[in-house]
Parts: sequence; C-alpha cells; structure tokens
Amino acid sequence: MVKIRLRRLGAHKRPFYRMVVVDSRAKRDGPFIEVLGTYDPLKEPSEIKVNLEKARLWLQKGAQTTDVTKKLLKKAGL
Repeated sequence: MVKIRLRRLGAHKRPFYRMVVVDSRAKRDGPFIEVLGTYDPLKEPSEIKVNLEKARLWLQKGAQTTDVTKKLLKKAGL
C-alpha cells in the first residue's frame, strides 16, 4: 500500500517536515517515491507548501493519507 506521510528533517528541537509518498512498509525516514511538499511548524503561522496537483494525482491512484497529512492537505486547500 502507498501512503502519504511526513518525513522529519531538521536539527534537534528544530523540526522540519517533507510530505512524501512512500511504501507503507518503509521506515519514517527511509526511501520514498516522491516529494509532494514541505511543512514548517515553527514559523508563525505554520508554513505549508504542497503541490496540490501531485497530491490529487496520488490520491486518485489510491494512496492513503495519515491523520496529520490529511489535516495539512485540508489546510492547503485540497
């Protein structure tokens, strides 16, 4: 199964995330298929940049989102 989830980047106590398409069996920071966008929770307000066309395409292909990515995609306008 293919999932859309967050991949953590950034330094200690300075998180930065990439929204990626991955095989559900892969580790959190393991190999991914495609990068859809970024999420920076430390900016005020938090910054979400997502390629909505790519996200819509993967959702049509049957990719499942995690709870957090579903909320972020809603905020981004999908």
